[in-house]
This record gives sequence, C-alpha cells and structure tokens, in this order.
Amino acid sequence: MKLTKKIKNITLAVLLLLAAVGCSDKLDEPQLNNNFAGGTDFTNTDDMILSIIGVYEAFQSRGWEQPLLIAVRGDDVNAGGLGDQQDFAETDLFNYNKDYWMYNSLWENIYVDVITAHTGMEQIARYQEVADAAGQALGDQYIAEAKVLRAIMLFHISQVWGDVFIPTSSETSELFDVETVPTQAEVMQHISDQMDEALPFLPNMRPNERQDLPGGVTEYTALAIKALANQELGNYQVVADACSEIISSNKFSLFPDFYELFKTPGKLSDESILDMQYSDFGQGEGDRESHLYAPYGPQGWTPAVDGASSGWGFFEPSMKFIKFMLDRGETVRLETSVLFTDRGITELQTDPNYATLPAFVSNTTRDGDVIEDYARALFASGKHYLPSNQLISGRTAYGSNKNFNIIRYAEILLMYAEALAQGATASGMSADQAVNLVRTRANMPAISGATLDQVLDEKFAELGMEWGKRYYDMVRLNRTSELSYDGRTFSADKAFLPYPQAQVDQFPILGN
Repeated sequence: MKLTKKIKNITLAVLLLLAAVGCSDKLDEPQLNNNFAGGTDFTNTDDMILSIIGVYEAFQSRGWEQPLLIAVRGDDVNAGGLGDQQDFAETDLFNYNKDYWMYNSLWENIYVDVITAHTGMEQIARYQEVADAAGQALGDQYIAEAKVLRAIMLFHISQVWGDVFIPTSSETSELFDVETVPTQAEVMQHISDQMDEALPFLPNMRPNERQDLPGGVTEYTALAIKALANQELGNYQVVADACSEIISSNKFSLFPDFYELFKTPGKLSDESILDMQYSDFGQGEGDRESHLYAPYGPQGWTPAVDGASSGWGFFEPSMKFIKFMLDRGETVRLETSVLFTDRGITELQTDPNYATLPAFVSNTTRDGDVIEDYARALFASGKHYLPSNQLISGRTAYGSNKNFNIIRYAEILLMYAEALAQGATASGMSADQAVNLVRTRANMPAISGATLDQVLDEKFAELGMEWGKRYYDMVRLNRTSELSYDGRTFSADKAFLPYPQAQVDQFPILGN
C-alpha cells in the first residue's frame, strides 16, 4: 500500500487532531501541538504506525506558497508579474517586506510541522514503553524517520532565514526562553548530527523498495540530508563521504527519460531519494492527496484533454536560464524545464544570437498541450507540469496526481563531484564519472577534468527550477554576481529574508 494510501486511511480522530495542529495560527498553543493522538491507547502498539503517518501527513501538507517562496530568488526563475502578489514579485527583485503574508506563512507552517514531528516522536516513545523488543525496534525506526523529515524542514527554513530556532520538543513554550537564536552554521551542524543519530535505525534500501510505507525515508535519505547540510557548512569531505555511501550502495540509478522523470512515469523511480507524494488513488473523483500546482502553470493553454485546468502564471523560467541552456546545446533538459509561449519565443528571437531556434522550442509540448500567450509571464515551469493526457480521467486540477521531487540521485552525483572539485577525496568514482552520468542522460557529450565551474554549470542545467538550489549555491559560494541580472541588484545583506514581523512580535529575540 502506498504511503499516500496509508495517509488517506488514517483514523478520523488522528486526522481531526492533525488538522487542529495544521490550522493553528500560532506556535504558542502547546495544547494543540502535544496531543494529536488524543485519547490513544498506547498499549495497542499496532497503532504506533499512525503516529509516523501523522508526521508524514504534516510534512507533505505544503501550502502552495512554501516551495514557491523558497525557490523564487535564483537566476533560473522569475516571479510572474501583473498578479495580486506584488510582494512576491518584489521578493524576486530582492525588495523584501517583512509584513508580507507569504513570509509569515512559510515560517509559521514549517515550524508547526516541525513541532508535529516532535509530537509524533513523543507519542512513539510512549508506545515503546510497553512494546516488546520488535515494537521497540520499530519505534526507533519511526522516530528516526521523523528526525529526517524534521531535518529537511529545518534545512529549508534555515536556507531562507539563516539563523533560526531549533525546537527540541513539542513544548513550544521553550522557544520563548531562547536567549540566542542558533546561527545557520549551528542549525546545519545540528541537522548533520541528527542524521548521524537516525542512520543506524533506518531501512537500508531505496525509498521505493519499502513495503510498509512505500516512498518513505530510508538510510539514504538521511545521508543525502547530511550531505546537504555539510555542503552549506563547506565540510566537503563529509559531503563526499556521505554521497559516496549512496553511490557505492549501487541501489540508485538515473531514470532514463528526463522528460518523464517529472511526470507520472517517474513517480517513485530509482532516482528518488525524497519526494512529497500525492495521489488521486486511481479514481476520477473522491478523496485525493494533492499539492496545488496551479501557481507554476501557464495562465492560458489549450490542453490536449478538454477541461484540464490551467494555472496562475506565478513562476517563470528566466530568459538567462533559457539562453544558458541554448548556448550549451541542451535539448531534453531545456524542453523539460521550460514551457514556451509564442510571445516568449518571439522575445527570445529579438536577440540575433537566438534568431534560429531548435525545433523543440515550441508552444506545443510533445504531449500536445498548447501553451497560449498570457500576461503574467513569457514562459512556465516544465518541471511542475503534468501533461493533460496524464491526468486521471475525471480529474481536472493542474498537476493533479503529480509527486513533488525534493532530492534526486542526480543531485547526489553533482554534490559528490563538487565536493571533489573543492578538494575532498574519495575512493569511488571520479568527479568526471559522476558528472558524465548526469550528462549522458541529458544527451550531452562527456567532459574530462571537470572543474568547479563546470560542475556548477551542470547543477544549473540539471536542477534549475528545483527548490531554489541554484540561488543557495550562488549564496553559499559567494558567486552572487550571477544573481544581479535583468535589472536586479543583489547585495550580501539580501541573502536572507527578514524575519516576519508577526514572528518578531511573538519572539522579540528575533529582532535583536
């Protein structure tokens, strides 16, 4: 049974109490945060799985604004204009409004979900008090899984704000006693340490090999997050070692079709290390687990399947990214990453260097969806696009049934290659071999003697539009001149968003 199906079948009482946590406006309501299992009978250890399912449910319940805000500031993507979210567009231009609702929503809701992870761990520990040896071991695994989900949420929020809180329990009142907000370096070290704690208890398999919770986190998810945290810290030997463990396991491989990787055929592939999973459960109506993908979609299209809904046009691949890809001779990665409008193609061709374009640069996708001109943007994100002919009959919402990739094996290969280019050593494959695996899938020629610049270019091409990875790479490596493009001016003081004013009002330490 898929994890999404298990979440769907979770008991009504747990769902209702989780909803109370998820809808909480404040972090200072421990009575909501501490008891989503309600009057649970902790002697019934068969129900222990419900606590970890509750943590997964919280983790996957991303508001549409959360990944959008995390990702918008890189030179790979622009905010769509002419909408009712002007402060979102201003954020893309590095003009920040601490009162903007998106900032507070991202901060508050991620912390609510982090607290939910702590609640789940505490509930599991209560089951373990009366469980037999097998139940205690299973509880250790579930707690380790919750630590991993908590870690990636803390990772994202620290990338956005730098210095952030590190909750240590479900008692949110402890945050009011914090005397010093942990630095970004301390948060990343904490994440790395947490992954070391979790690793011994996690399944040694790919996420898609799990039978109990298919797609759930495993040992390799923890290693990937450890590598990400140490990459932020500049601990490149640790990065190389963690990535090397994933690579040498021989459990992962690149999905052969880059275009379909981000669509239904690529769901829970052997490339997947961490996804948020969504499903229509194979039915055209009724229950569904979903993410709102409309913000990424074109405002106007003529879908191959009549009735399929369009999007909002809030997220636009940049002209800089498109020209970068064309200059490299990219084919399938560019076709996959960008949905073109005729207006966008015309604008691109005003540059004489791009007057003649490859045939795949078209406003009609290979699946027959026609991307019409619309006011907010020239292009839309192809990585957040599900062809209308892959929608389950009866479903019309943009991207319905699509998973949301967070960490892919391709990123592990490129992190590994970067770590070696930064001076780390490893006994496994070379940096060239790692980069060339990614390039071969993209129908790009092999390179030799991969430099740091070449690896970073490969990351730009491979990971564009994904979770702001390009932006955070440029900030991390102090290559921020790349972020000053198309009228934008980046300065070091713009690396992090300002704390939301609503949070400063609750936690004055944030304003110190």
